[in-house]
Amino acid sequence: MADVTAAMVKELRERTNAGMMDCKRALQECGGDMDKAVDFLRQKGLAVAAKRAGRSTSEGVIQCYIHSGNKLGVMVEVNCETDFVAKTDQFVEFARNVAMHIAATNPLCIRKEEAPEDVLAKEREIYKKQALESGKPEHIIDKIIQGRMDKFLKEICLMDQPYVKDPDLTIQDLLNELVAKMGENISIRRFARFKVGEE
Repeated sequence: MADVTAAMVKELRERTNAGMMDCKRALQECGGDMDKAVDFLRQKGLAVAAKRAGRSTSEGVIQCYIHSGNKLGVMVEVNCETDFVAKTDQFVEFARNVAMHIAATNPLCIRKEEAPEDVLAKEREIYKKQALESGKPEHIIDKIIQGRMDKFLKEICLMDQPYVKDPDLTIQDLLNELVAKMGENISIRRFARFKVGEE
């Protein structure tokens, strides 16, 4: 095992907000490699999130974000298991950041499964037409369409979008990190985005 210094633990803690012992363990597991330790902690967050996924989330907050100029606003409901977690600064800040992200990116839905079928069908048709017009061989058109659809879904589904404040993370990554820190199942339930003059 690599020698892990207090300074290394402090740096990893600042980068990930994980607990001190988790940071120390991650650095030891990864031979002192800082980037690998960050990934290790992220994977741990994924594992914790998966374990907690089935648990009921009946507490939470509704957070608002109003963009400067008062022409754009978002309301988002973020749920958790207990009132105690709902009142923490980290939870409220997460909800506020998600509301701000929604204002900036205008997602269509939260998860891929919720993407409107009529929108997907329309996009598929456009991609098919483009592929045919560009003279691509018939046998690869389906692969081209699927690739473009995957990219489109990442653009319109909140959980798959790169977080505006840190594009290396998706909203799902951000949520997994919060679940790992809080030790509770947390979910983004719904949102509404309002822009003056838009239906």
